[in-house]
Amino acid sequence: MGTENLVLKIRLLLLALFHLRSQPSPPCLLKRFSYKDIKKATDGFRRVVDNSSQEASYKAMFQNGCVATVRQVKLLDEDDDSFFREVRFLARLHHRHIVALYGFSTGSKRFLVFENMGRGSLKEHLSDPLKTPLNWRIRLQIAIGIAAAVEYLHFFCDPPIYHVSISSRTIMLDENLTPKISDISLFSAARDRVNTLSTSSRCSKECTEQGCKNIVFQLGLVILELITGQSSDKGGVDLVQWVQQPRFPKSINKMIDPDLGNNYDPRELNGLLNVARLCIKSVDKPRIHTPQILWTGARKSFEMDRGNSCLLNSKRK
Repeated sequence: MGTENLVLKIRLLLLALFHLRSQPSPPCLLKRFSYKDIKKATDGFRRVVDNSSQEASYKAMFQNGCVATVRQVKLLDEDDDSFFREVRFLARLHHRHIVALYGFSTGSKRFLVFENMGRGSLKEHLSDPLKTPLNWRIRLQIAIGIAAAVEYLHFFCDPPIYHVSISSRTIMLDENLTPKISDISLFSAARDRVNTLSTSSRCSKECTEQGCKNIVFQLGLVILELITGQSSDKGGVDLVQWVQQPRFPKSINKMIDPDLGNNYDPRELNGLLNVARLCIKSVDKPRIHTPQILWTGARKSFEMDRGNSCLLNSKRK
């Protein structure tokens, strides 16, 4: 037990160094855009990327050549003080796997300006037959990158951030297919915002809040989507039931995304499945130790059950 705690501490120290090096230094100041700037850059709000009851997103091309994504905040019950407080909150998030906030615009209409993600959402790449399928190495890097972002939000932000939406729709890919979480807006839950900002730092180690469990569960669903190519739009009921079956290892070969063919490492695939199962099961636990889930799953990728690995290898022949 002592050895495991020591290994965990060492890993957290390494993660701290990684996250520190991944931050811009010094962080860029936010730019305040006028409504006129936003309207012109989005061609009169005709370059629609996404539209929903809560917010609309547009592709923006500014005069200085900068390409960005502009997100309109539609909630009407937020006063200017709350808006600015939340803008500052988002501005201090600096991680290579979280979409960066570049600026904002306030007035009768409020906008947030984020970095442009040229390759669109992970959902598009997994479901659109016209797009080149993602290979196994890219999928593995996506899973690792998003897991690193979750650890950053839980351990390297003060207070820890648990109100995040993680799905193939909200994971965006840049030109290099680097994955980034795009939905960490606090506007969708004003009451939750108060709870989040008052959460003690103790929760960064042991979280009993439902929000923490939800993030870990969502991470598990994304990993299952990466492996199977199947959608989890309906809560991932089918995927969750499959991965919780005691005899699920025998059906792994049938569930792997056909687009992968045989071009994957069975040990790595089983390692990701271990992480996904731990994430899914965490919902039923009264208390979660967040890094334990990610660390245990990563460790199992190197300490695979030999029978499962042989099963996969035999079916690939």
